[in-house]
Amino acid sequence: MPPRVTHERAECPVARAVDVVGDRWLLLIVRDAFDGISRFSDFQRNLGLAKNILSSRLRELVAQGILEVVPASDGSAYHEYALTRKGRDLFVLLVGLRQWGEDHLFEDDEPHSVLLDVRTQKPLQKLEARDAAGRVLTSTEAIVRKVQATS
Repeated sequence: MPPRVTHERAECPVARAVDVVGDRWLLLIVRDAFDGISRFSDFQRNLGLAKNILSSRLRELVAQGILEVVPASDGSAYHEYALTRKGRDLFVLLVGLRQWGEDHLFEDDEPHSVLLDVRTQKPLQKLEARDAAGRVLTSTEAIVRKVQATS
């Protein structure tokens, strides 16, 4: 099998991010961690994932600093997985994926889970890209400035 291509030194932030969280299981584990799941058995039950694959993905998330291993909250000999600050910073990414999925992967009358504001119990507003003055931008109103090659 050829070696895995890595983008860890890429100049593109999207390439580096996908290199870390581009595996669907990693994002679903992080989603479950946001939903309060913290134990291996609960991740496995919720995701229906084989133990070896789940173990591998949890190790990767810990190695990347997205999850950390902590003592069990109930004082038992088990351990749990907790989101780190780096992991919690993935919240906006997951909200964006969720909103894209709601807009494009469900029929209008098809039921789906809804992300609510804890305080108001209302759905979150749509995420939007904004310029420095707060104006909403479309994809045609933003460009990427590439890193210039040095001679």
